Amino acid sequence: MTILETPRLRLRTFTTNDTDFIIELVNSPGWIQFIGDRNIRTTEQARAYLENGPIKSYHQNGYGLCLVERKNDNTPIGMCGILKRDTLENPDIGFAFLPLFNGQGYAFEIANATLQHAKIELKISVVSAITMAENAKSIRLLEKLGFKFLKTITSPENEQLLLYENRTQY
Repeated sequence: MTILETPRLRLRTFTTNDTDFIIELVNSPGWIQFIGDRNIRTTEQARAYLENGPIKSYHQNGYGLCLVERKNDNTPIGMCGILKRDTLENPDIGFAFLPLFNGQGYAFEIANATLQHAKIELKISVVSAITMAENAKSIRLLEKLGFKFLKTITSPENEQLLLYENRTQY
């Protein structure tokens, strides 16, 4: 199901047919470095990730991480969406892209549209974001989207993360 479209991109819900893409994305260098190795190597593991992650979130929360694809050729290039984590006070935005599609403005284009969707359609007044201090590209994107740094937090995995917040009204 299509959630939203921008001039170049479409954001749609994941299905269990997206396992090959998930395997590629979660094993890409940026994902491993900044998000962590999820040990997803097989179709069965990717299906379980989708069913217990994004697809479960759609049913429980009415939103979740979605597949980002180019409209001109339907190529999957990344994921973006709103998550509800037990460890954060507010829902947060998440995004990740295959290396081939970095530096082309896709992340800002879809993250900005996702943020507007969260505020207008989902009625989420405060959106959080978390990232590692070493992830300069993510920090720049969050700041460009209007997020403000709040504080450093410790994740359940004992990692130090930067917590950002966006209270912009659309």
